[in-house]
Amino acid sequence: MKKNLKSTASVLATLLSVAGGAMAQDAEPIKLGVLEDQSGDFALATIGKVHGIELAVSEINAAGGIAGRPIEMVTYDTQSDNTRYQEFMRRALQRDKVDVVFAGFSSASREAYRPIVNQFDGLAFYNNQYEGGVCDANMIVTGAVPEQQFSTLLPYMMETYGPNVYTIAADYNFGQISAEWVRNIVAENGGEMVGEEFIPLGVSQFSQTIQNIQAAKPDFVVTLLVGTAQSSYYEQAGAANVDLPMASSVNVGQGYEHKRFTAPSLKDMYATVNYVEEIDTPESQAFVERFRAMFPDEPYINQEAENSYAAVYLYKEMVERADGSTELEDVRATLADGTLCYDAPEGEMCIDPKSQHASHTIYLAHVTEDHSIEFPKKWDAIQPYWLGDIGCDLTQEDPSAQYTPSSNPSN
Repeated sequence: MKKNLKSTASVLATLLSVAGGAMAQDAEPIKLGVLEDQSGDFALATIGKVHGIELAVSEINAAGGIAGRPIEMVTYDTQSDNTRYQEFMRRALQRDKVDVVFAGFSSASREAYRPIVNQFDGLAFYNNQYEGGVCDANMIVTGAVPEQQFSTLLPYMMETYGPNVYTIAADYNFGQISAEWVRNIVAENGGEMVGEEFIPLGVSQFSQTIQNIQAAKPDFVVTLLVGTAQSSYYEQAGAANVDLPMASSVNVGQGYEHKRFTAPSLKDMYATVNYVEEIDTPESQAFVERFRAMFPDEPYINQEAENSYAAVYLYKEMVERADGSTELEDVRATLADGTLCYDAPEGEMCIDPKSQHASHTIYLAHVTEDHSIEFPKKWDAIQPYWLGDIGCDLTQEDPSAQYTPSSNPSN
């Protein structure tokens, strides 16, 4: 293991402030590991996750901590590099002895570190939208999944714009499995896939893809693009006058492309999100105000920032229901009755005991011609039901597996 970490990691082991003497000064801290990409291709979408965690930790510590114990953050910059996730996950669990880890943006990074969490019987929160299917007792997922996003988005788009669909997706497990969900839902709703392409991460030139889309004449394009390089598609498509509606489970809500690119390149993008900063409710407005008070230069508060913030409060509730224990068996037992919930900025989030995934309020975010956001539809309390339907029940058995529509216990 490398000893010189000056350029590879930033370790934060600082106890955030405690107000009003509510917390015993000599209480043993609860160690929260944070492994997130603060540099590299994914950093633009993930630095807000770290800030969301820091905001929640600051609030909780100021209010007396978790069961009277302060939270201590141990933070590593994983640099958008899967090998860093493996290295730092081992370090966090073995050397730092963290009680819980919040880790990962891409699904590839999650699958790189997940066996290590299993090996050391740790607890990891994955606070990212993803392709779904992870049935693992060592993982809690607060991000939205396909049955919450695609099952709402695609029927709306097909009814509004037509049945012919073209998908462009990042070429790794997230994009490939998400595209499988798209194919299945389009077929179930009587539509047709007129094209599908997988784009390697890091690709930023889309001239051939744009020509292929124009030749296929779809009614709309499903964009499942990931990272700074791939987001170049939008301005290139606009310059080529593609002028097709777009649908996404990942764009806008993560990479805030509607803020980064010149209007109208994101015109008529529809994204199903569980949070974006434009949500105009008192709870969301108060969250944005607190967030920007602590991080005034934050360019955008995305759904992953909100997921990460809420996850700290969910973990707090788990530990307090477990009478202050951070042991895996004890905190997992608090999920069993299905009442582990938190009133998040988006609305109530509850953890499903069978899959250990979160329910969500889902908003249909529509990017208008001037790149403002409107919300033509909203779905309340959509459960993460698919894993339970196919036989995942972590209250009974832990397969530590990831399932897909074509490979699962019900097939």
